Amino acid sequence: MTAEVYTVNMDDGQDGLGARLVREAIAALDAGAGEISLRGLAKAAGVSAMAPYRHFPDKTALLRAVSDRGFAMLAEALATADRAPDEREALTAQGLAYLAFAQAHPALFRLMFSGGGDGGPPGAAKMAAYGVLAGRVARLTPNPAAVTACWALVHGLAILTLDGQSPPDGADSRAVLALLAEGVLQGGA
Repeated sequence: MTAEVYTVNMDDGQDGLGARLVREAIAALDAGAGEISLRGLAKAAGVSAMAPYRHFPDKTALLRAVSDRGFAMLAEALATADRAPDEREALTAQGLAYLAFAQAHPALFRLMFSGGGDGGPPGAAKMAAYGVLAGRVARLTPNPAAVTACWALVHGLAILTLDGQSPPDGADSRAVLALLAEGVLQGGA
């Protein structure tokens, strides 16, 4: 079974209806909305119930656009964190930014990693966010497994945090991420 590819009209600019609907959906997710609907978003945006269909053929396409926007937001947060002057601190800062993003947008974060609503292959936005981490790790070690190890650890910490599962030893996230960064610098991970 292959995922269908949808064409989404987001060419109306940052202030256009497509972008507004995505922002409304993110706000609804952040507010704890259980179910996102095109009709509900249209109402929140103050437009007719049919207006969203000019931008999204269906709910799946909207959720994919919301997921893509989430990955763009995550990539921005990671890139900002990556500006730390020390390589080890930059990797740790990226991990902390990843955790902060997950905590600030838990429902969006879960949507992003559920396949963006359509189960399709990773989009450019997801790959851009991953690329920030991959670029930092590649500058620290030639070990290709290190990127996956870093991502798995930080993503695992994020899920544990969202699920209310504190580490049994009480270690704080910064200490765990600093230990990971140290291992990467030593050529491990």
